[in-house]
Amino acid sequence: MQLVIDIGNSFVKSAVFDGQQMIDLQRSPDFTVQTADQLLNKYKGIRRCILSSVREGSGELESYLRKKTGFILLNAQTPLPFVNKYATPEKLGKDRLAAVAGAQGFFPGRNILVLDAGTSITYDLLNASGEYLGGGISPGIQMRFEALHTFTGRLPLVKTKAENEVNLIGDTTEKSILSGVLNGVLQEVDGIISKYDAEFSALQTLICGGDNKYFDKYLKNNIFAAPNLVLLGLMRILDFNEDT
Repeated sequence: MQLVIDIGNSFVKSAVFDGQQMIDLQRSPDFTVQTADQLLNKYKGIRRCILSSVREGSGELESYLRKKTGFILLNAQTPLPFVNKYATPEKLGKDRLAAVAGAQGFFPGRNILVLDAGTSITYDLLNASGEYLGGGISPGIQMRFEALHTFTGRLPLVKTKAENEVNLIGDTTEKSILSGVLNGVLQEVDGIISKYDAEFSALQTLICGGDNKYFDKYLKNNIFAAPNLVLLGLMRILDFNEDT
């Protein structure tokens, strides 16, 4: 069995795999040594573990996992199942690497665009030759709402859910903010996908992240929703390192 941990900006997702089958999936604000200990006691067969973190201060957890498992900390030196051509690999988000690895597992030998809609919206391009070229980073939906509230004197903080309707014309301040943010981000993402699609033939676009349901519902472009793409990619990187 394998333990996969993705520590993101807003929350932590972890999964236990038995072979290629995900048998346990958890989402929580944090992942501590105690959390890891509970999982290792629950699933006695866990032998390998990979951790991806965008936060600082996970040293105690790393030390524990190194003692208990065959442990990999995903970083710029970790061997990957694709060629990383990013100019500054040490500054590249680990979750972006993992999402690309997961996407490659779904569509090997294809031009792939990975859209991760979370705290930020990231775009990542893997070409058909298995080369990761980079992409883009944009503010996420909630970040846009918070920016309007923080950097103005009177605008309220608005929150939305995936099931909210997106009206073009807002007849109140809150509805106007919803219109501007939600319609704006949809046009942005659809336009960027179209630009990638024009440059890379037979492009396959995948979406993951906390806001994936919202984009999957409204985007005009055809996209493949894979909410656990980062975890699947981490599992794939773990397997790749086992085989090398």
